[in-house]
Amino acid sequence: MTAAPPTIAPAGGALATDDLSAYYGTLEAVGNVSIAFRRKSVTALIGPSGCGKTTLLRCLNRLHELTFDACVSGRVLLEDCDIYEWGMDPMAIRRRIGMVFQRPNPFPTLSILDNAVACGGRRLNRRAKIEVAERALRAAALWDEVKDKLTRSPLQLSGGQQQRLCIARAVAAEPEVLLMDEPTASLDPIATAVIEELMARLAERFTIVAVTHNMQQAARVSDVTAFMLADADGTGRLIEVDDTAKLFTKPSDPRTEDYITGRFG
Repeated sequence: MTAAPPTIAPAGGALATDDLSAYYGTLEAVGNVSIAFRRKSVTALIGPSGCGKTTLLRCLNRLHELTFDACVSGRVLLEDCDIYEWGMDPMAIRRRIGMVFQRPNPFPTLSILDNAVACGGRRLNRRAKIEVAERALRAAALWDEVKDKLTRSPLQLSGGQQQRLCIARAVAAEPEVLLMDEPTASLDPIATAVIEELMARLAERFTIVAVTHNMQQAARVSDVTAFMLADADGTGRLIEVDDTAKLFTKPSDPRTEDYITGRFG
């Protein structure tokens, strides 16, 4: 019998982990995490450096296994289907669970237009490509800024524009889930504000899981916040997950309160 998805987080999740652990060789980087991510909302993963936030994020679309000697145990459930089950196509999973990285990484040899549709997994004629790119670029609040520059190199764009182009590239594949690993860490405050506003709009369409070191950002953009902390052995553990407003005002675990009030971290 297949176990029901965990309900440690608020109900209604499209994505969940069930007793998930992640390893680099014999080193356990993340231990026994069970969490369900609320559908069409933003969940922030917070915690000190080295507590396993990014490793957990990379497990959610099977990027973790691309690292040498890396493996996982437990399950990641996408609409109740385990993405690590034998025979599952990792590339198909990554189209359903897109990812935006800490630093903008547009493909430098492709045009802005080709970047916007690069992860769609479809062969398109030019007219169809422009239609798909326009939808994706509008979703990333970038179309009006680049519609007359589609044949240019993405490296001519600002850092904030490049990050929005990477977001467009991810959403062009029409994923169910969008993972974001500190998407504003390398951006200035103005570009950060644009991305934060964009995340709120994207959550109307996608389930978003975002790693951030910025607790003010987590409080601004997320509906749910999950706090992680490394134990004495260096294994990242999920300490607490709750609605953001409650976690930041009345956390259940004293370690969460110590972190958000700046006593450590």
